[in-house]
Amino acid sequence: MPFALPHLAAGLIAVLVGYTSSVVLIIQAAAAAGADAAQVSSWLWTLGIGMGVSCIGLSLYYRVPVLTAWSTPGAALLITSLGNFSLGEAIGAFVISSLLITLCGISGWFDRLMRHIPAPLAAAMLAGVLLRFGLDLFRVAPQDPLLLGALLLAFLIGRHLWPRYTMVLVLATGMLLCTLRGELQLSTVHWQLSSPVWITPTFSLDALLGIALPLFLVTMTSQNMPGITILRAHGYQPATSSLITWTGLTGLLLAPFGGYAFNLAAITAAICMGKEVDPDANRRWPAAVWAGCFYLLTGCFGATVVALFSAFPTALVTCVAGLALLGTIGSSLHSALQQDEEREAALLTFIITASGISLLGVGSACWGLLVGIGLYSVNRLRA
Repeated sequence: MPFALPHLAAGLIAVLVGYTSSVVLIIQAAAAAGADAAQVSSWLWTLGIGMGVSCIGLSLYYRVPVLTAWSTPGAALLITSLGNFSLGEAIGAFVISSLLITLCGISGWFDRLMRHIPAPLAAAMLAGVLLRFGLDLFRVAPQDPLLLGALLLAFLIGRHLWPRYTMVLVLATGMLLCTLRGELQLSTVHWQLSSPVWITPTFSLDALLGIALPLFLVTMTSQNMPGITILRAHGYQPATSSLITWTGLTGLLLAPFGGYAFNLAAITAAICMGKEVDPDANRRWPAAVWAGCFYLLTGCFGATVVALFSAFPTALVTCVAGLALLGTIGSSLHSALQQDEEREAALLTFIITASGISLLGVGSACWGLLVGIGLYSVNRLRA
């Protein structure tokens, strides 16, 4: 695998953003299921190993930057729904949900659905999903104007002098500034290996209806759909059915250890697909491989990972994520709005997705696509 510092930096930033944004939800979900400390550590071990192996394997095989992730909306769902079930029933529901994802991939149903989504609407949905990261970048200003100013300056200098190394410079500047201000306390982190803990699954109709089916639907609509959209928005034509199948099989294998859901990444994947990673889209896949390597490390040291990522100030992670995604947000909006006859439907898709609404347990990305496709179809009939 060719080595380039931008690849490594993009992989590190993707994992940093992924963990700091939602690892607390994983811990809360495990606690809601009644997991003890060793089992919580096992959940983190399982998710890190599963994401690491799948990122590395799929990216190396397809030569495409394929990032997998846990289902963040799924974790939020579990926090509110696991309290009424035993830990064994929760694990059984994870197995069923992963089985349904696998069947979706094998049957080709999901691939056929994705082929009927117009490209401008998919780009609009992607822009809506990522918009909050761009907005959050400037919401840091009232609390920490010095950090935002320093990172913006590093970003501008990098874009002018070393475009490929822009995010490397931004991340290094942020870590240096936080270290000088005493905000980056890595010395308090003590490394300790984690190990998997087997939890025997039990199956019940209540857990199927209360956990498995909602988790499956949330994972497919809120995670896998944007994940495929991001790949296609960057010019990649992935083997959709194969990718979905592999994420489902990963979940089937690792569910008894706490791997509640594996899916294609959306937001973190975009970090590894921008022009800053490599001008040649065909040479960006090593960034996803590096992300997989970092996922493996976080999995092996699952008991320590919370302390490690909590050592990074929230403002730093927010700013780095926002700057890393600016290019993707801009290119997505350009692709979504450049055709006059499709602009209105794309704009509606973008606005609904960016609103963050959730109705009937379905997230804003799915609603944005549904409404946008409805208007798109009406416009086509009128034409």
